[in-house]
Amino acid sequence: MRAGAAQRHVRDLAPDIVHAHYVTSYGYLAARCRRHPLVLTAWGSDLLVTPQSSPWMRWLTGWILCQADLITGDSASLVKAARGYRPRAPIHTIHWGVDRTRFSPKPWQNKSGLQLVSLRAWETNYNIDTLIVAFGLLRQRLPGVLLRLHLLGGGSMEAALRAQAKAQGLDGDIVFHGRLDDAGMAAVLAQCKISVTVPTSDATSVAMLESMACGLAVVASKLDANRQWIGSDLLVPPRDAQALADTLESLGCSEERMQQVGTHNSERIEHEGDRTQQMDQMDNLYRQLLKKP
Repeated sequence: MRAGAAQRHVRDLAPDIVHAHYVTSYGYLAARCRRHPLVLTAWGSDLLVTPQSSPWMRWLTGWILCQADLITGDSASLVKAARGYRPRAPIHTIHWGVDRTRFSPKPWQNKSGLQLVSLRAWETNYNIDTLIVAFGLLRQRLPGVLLRLHLLGGGSMEAALRAQAKAQGLDGDIVFHGRLDDAGMAAVLAQCKISVTVPTSDATSVAMLESMACGLAVVASKLDANRQWIGSDLLVPPRDAQALADTLESLGCSEERMQQVGTHNSERIEHEGDRTQQMDQMDNLYRQLLKKP
């Protein structure tokens, strides 16, 4: 039924290019429309998790990818996963990039204490509960330090996470901001020195890139996508609160190192993570497709 509706709408619109995001849902619908050129963009779980659920899903994922004229993913791990299906289409790494007019470094001397931030959604995959446990351990180890954890993103686990923070006696040190617009996010990031992103599964996180653009040091989970951006000494296993607390303590006890890592991160985004540059690459790929006979 959904495939039939998609076919009718695409036929009526008669677009020059069909570009579907998330291979195993909208990508499937776009492939059923059989209109070309077809561009598919993988988001993460659609290639790294869903195909592993059954042989049928793996076959279907391969079929969808083989209908494409161009495939993009925002990390080397996604590109590698797509290539494993041997599609005929070229595959390129294009990530979302950062709007550097909104996310940029703020003076380090204006940041008080040791303030941490997470921009990830309050859902199971993002392990905010693990971060709260690690923050509690950090609180015990650094009793004389002004510590604060800012949680942005919002999500279905809000009640459970608030209860956890209260049970650990941390509700006064954790600020549950929920979903904020870009200006609100940038205002919180301006106060913080370390951003934490420790999901179990992920491609290149826009939240991580935005934190880097703002000159924060970043601690992330040990995933292939994160290795492209974050030094190995700041990568931790997902769901390991002890390892996370150890890394945060080591980093957070050195003002010089935090600032040095943050400066490196912002310079890296300036050269490799600017949204305008990434979208210009995508525009060029579109134009190449339209030139083909």
